[in-house]
Amino acid sequence: MITPARPFTHDGIAFGCDYNPEQWTPEVWDEDIALMREIGVDLVAINIFGWAHIEPRAGEYDFARLDDIVARLHAAGIRVNLGTGTASPPAWLTTAHPEILPMVEDGTRRYPGGRQAFCPSSAIFRTAALALVEQVARRYGEHPAVELWHVSNELGCHNALCYCDESAEAFRLWLRERYQDIDALNTAWGTSFWSQTYREWAEILPPRATLSLRNPGQTLDFHRFSSDQLIDYYRAEAEVIRPLSPRPITTNFMVTTHIENLDYWSWADDMDIVANDHYLDHRLADPTSELAFNADLTRGLAQGAPWLLMEHSTGAVNWQPLNLPKGDGELLRNSLTHVARGADGICFFQWRASVQGSEKFHSAMLPHAGTDTAVWREVSALGATLGRLSEVAGSRVEAHAAIVFSWESWWAADADARPSHAIAYLDQMHAAYKALHDLGITVDVVRPGSDLDGYRLVVVPGLHLVRTQDAAVITDWIASGGTALITFSSGTVDEQDRIYTGGYTGPFRDALGVRIEEFAPVAAETTVHLSDGSDARLWSERGRVTTAEVVASFDGGAADGSPAITRNTWGEGTAWYLATLPTADAYRDLMARIAAEVDLAPPASVIGALGTLELVRRRSADRSYLFIVNHGAAEVTVEATGLDLVTETAAGGHVVVPAGAVRIIREESIA
Repeated sequence: MITPARPFTHDGIAFGCDYNPEQWTPEVWDEDIALMREIGVDLVAINIFGWAHIEPRAGEYDFARLDDIVARLHAAGIRVNLGTGTASPPAWLTTAHPEILPMVEDGTRRYPGGRQAFCPSSAIFRTAALALVEQVARRYGEHPAVELWHVSNELGCHNALCYCDESAEAFRLWLRERYQDIDALNTAWGTSFWSQTYREWAEILPPRATLSLRNPGQTLDFHRFSSDQLIDYYRAEAEVIRPLSPRPITTNFMVTTHIENLDYWSWADDMDIVANDHYLDHRLADPTSELAFNADLTRGLAQGAPWLLMEHSTGAVNWQPLNLPKGDGELLRNSLTHVARGADGICFFQWRASVQGSEKFHSAMLPHAGTDTAVWREVSALGATLGRLSEVAGSRVEAHAAIVFSWESWWAADADARPSHAIAYLDQMHAAYKALHDLGITVDVVRPGSDLDGYRLVVVPGLHLVRTQDAAVITDWIASGGTALITFSSGTVDEQDRIYTGGYTGPFRDALGVRIEEFAPVAAETTVHLSDGSDARLWSERGRVTTAEVVASFDGGAADGSPAITRNTWGEGTAWYLATLPTADAYRDLMARIAAEVDLAPPASVIGALGTLELVRRRSADRSYLFIVNHGAAEVTVEATGLDLVTETAAGGHVVVPAGAVRIIREESIA
């Protein structure tokens, strides 16, 4: 891990965008900069895809246009988030060295013409890229306009897994370092199965496409290796920049539903500030809950410190099957939900909508239709609101519940061979989070093994892969007086993807007081009935209690009579177990019961139904701020006293929040 250079500092909440001046003439630049100043844009990411422009031929550099735009932004008082330009190799590089192109699992190469057309293990690519980084860092390292360095862009978005021969050799080196001895690797991967035993390191390949199921241990390690290769590449760029510039360095994470290949827990400490890209996914049943979850997870990666939303959209994206615009006020609600959950910067892709290229139908701050548009008016309103929130910057989110999340568990749980393909790791994670979210309970997202002191409730959804020492952190915390809800599939395998024998709850078994003997997955169209009258879906289990109390059992089906919900006293605390996936209403009701036991409630009282309201509190040393986001179609009333920073009006005990609106209350007195 590299020691961070210095913290990111910005005056207030940053408001910004990606800007691609190479797509426009200098006359357009002047118009753009004037409009940026008009609405308060103060942080602009440039040179993200600049390689072909500043190095048109190998070793020949032309910085004239980049110098010009940096100077113009600086003169306008707009700070620069400077990209290193390495996100996609230029045509001259891939033509001279086609061997740097990535290979997919069936052994075929992927051609240039898109982006990220490089193998993360390629020494040729790295040499060329780092030479460019050095030139950029030498030229702009001390430039007063530069506030932040932006390494590459969305590392691993398209090329996280490369199966080429150079990747294979790098994988072998990574395995040698991890296992030291090839017999240890054979043990870890269980290669006695199907005559897969290796005698020489050279025999090992990446998990390329096979005629049957692949070795899950090999696949799991390849995920780990691939994530490590990309963070190692980030470190290489950062090592070039640091001696040449005192500015902080980061890259944009992709903490979102459809990106799974990067273990950002192992990346976060290398960032001077954690930054994330998040796009609303209308393919999901509840995209607003998913947005909140990923904002909380990003804050977890930042260890509770403020973070940056580096990219999101003003409206439709261009890569979903159906690309929907945002509704009235949704741009403001989405943006301020990120601020509520810890973001100290709100940036968009991109400033001006492209008229050519693959992203010409992607929304932007300045749309094709210009400034006389609803999008422009909403962007302007957001800029004005963020301008009134300067005092919120630096404050931290208050949470008394935690949910445990693991990329390794995601990889292991969603492997080729598993009991049911109808349910995935994120299904469990999102369902548990939504139950808390629907109750208005703010949640910290933590990695396995995290210190749990101070939390009243810890939820462990489907932690399929868990190390014994990380499980012990949870069970010891319960024994010391904590309350946890642990759900099915948790504790199934260890870090080598080896089954914990003796019952599927593995290292959680004693604390839960439950012994699960057999999985009984449920078809997607089937409802599971429980003895308490609630319904569930997708999963059931055959098992029995040892010391736990049965709260509800399965009523019918393959697991008839087996415990579905249990509660066990463990030391001074309480361990709940959930052996199925309840419907959303049933899950919320169960979570409400558990929350009531530990005196866990939303950060403010609501008069009437909570509905689709979000309530989050941020605290600084001497002030607190209550964020109220109303996603619903009816106004709500919340008990609060203070100054509403959105409308700049006083709140005298009750705040009426119109449908679709946001209120941010600087509270007068909170214990």
